Amino acid sequence: MGFNFDTLFLFSLFSLALLVSIQQVNATKSHSVSGPLRGRKELNKCNLFYGSWMLDYDSYPTYDSLSCPFIDAQFDCKKFRRPDQKYLQFYWKPDSCTLPRFDGLDFLNKWRGKKIMFVGDSLSRNMWESLSCMIHASVPNATTSFSTRESMSTIIFQDYGVTIQLYRTPYLVDIIEEDVGRVLTLDSIKAGKAWIDSDMLIFNSWHWWTHKGDSQGWDYIRDGPKLVKNMDRLDAFFKGLTTWASWVDDNVDPTKTKLFFQGISPTHYQGEDWNQPKKTCSGEVEPLPGSKYPAPLPPANDVVNSVLKNMTKQVYLLDITLLSQLRKDAHPSVYGNEKNTGNDCSHWCLPGLPDTWNILLNAALIM
Repeated sequence: MGFNFDTLFLFSLFSLALLVSIQQVNATKSHSVSGPLRGRKELNKCNLFYGSWMLDYDSYPTYDSLSCPFIDAQFDCKKFRRPDQKYLQFYWKPDSCTLPRFDGLDFLNKWRGKKIMFVGDSLSRNMWESLSCMIHASVPNATTSFSTRESMSTIIFQDYGVTIQLYRTPYLVDIIEEDVGRVLTLDSIKAGKAWIDSDMLIFNSWHWWTHKGDSQGWDYIRDGPKLVKNMDRLDAFFKGLTTWASWVDDNVDPTKTKLFFQGISPTHYQGEDWNQPKKTCSGEVEPLPGSKYPAPLPPANDVVNSVLKNMTKQVYLLDITLLSQLRKDAHPSVYGNEKNTGNDCSHWCLPGLPDTWNILLNAALIM
């Protein structure tokens, strides 16, 4: 049989067309499949809570305390003449990804008609006021209302139907009045009925568990059948938080309600924690560089992680402790009152660090 050049030419054209077709199919698969997979992989690698503090003089702060109607005086460091401004201009940069910018208008539209509730102590108040101010800065002419009744404080952005509430309960479990006085009852959460219909819940506790003397919020602790004058505070916290976890598991539907736990907020009263034993937060004007804090994480961190790990319902931990430990400069210190007295190294200036907590909350919701 002779060699047929026409047949060879046609076969070559067919092979070339088949090769191009295969490459086009592979290119289409690469665009439609591996792109999103790569995106998910990148997000899975992203640790929002490990990074360092960077300066941005142009974009921060995102609001002015004087223009926000929701800030408590004790957090308004600018009002009480804090002389330095640098603490307002640090932003958190995770090592493994970029945080999305917070857009208050976009947040309102996404949560239109919904109820968001912070449940906890004054650190919850810090974060609640921060979120409200960040949103208000985006829609300064929006109609809002503010009300307080007993344990509940409520801000409503009426044009959007978005309600942002604070329910003050420092221990999450109940303080019950008995004949002996105020009893911290480790297995009771009657207050939970006020939280049940929220679309997002952000819980927090620990700050008040350590208080003693006149600032202690209870007279006795009821630990099951036992009524005791005192007990190990970490043990009490674990038992109270376990009661809270059981309440969440029994009462909250995570397909309807987003669940968060605001991690342990550190204090800066002991300078030895950052290798400056003669100092407190007073006079500090910069965060620690990098991602390492000399002192260990507070032991309450282990309690929170242990309890969350054993829950049936998944609660997202806003793991703010380390990044907040680095911000020894961000407390009100003496700038929490008109006389510039005292030294508050527990709470945080607004604008300030709690704005980053809310940026991280927003990132957790949309990433």
